[in-house]
Amino acid sequence: MKKENKEKVKKTKNYDKGQIFVKVMAGVLAILMILATASTLIYSLMI
Repeated sequence: MKKENKEKVKKTKNYDKGQIFVKVMAGVLAILMILATASTLIYSLMI
């Protein structure tokens, strides 16, 4: 049973390249959305 638990811990620490890519892209898109909202707000206040 102890060996099975250790194997499960090792599997959870090993990240898939696809998961990392999805998380990075989600972060980039979130930053772009925030910047777009801020720039739209600033532009609308300047008019």
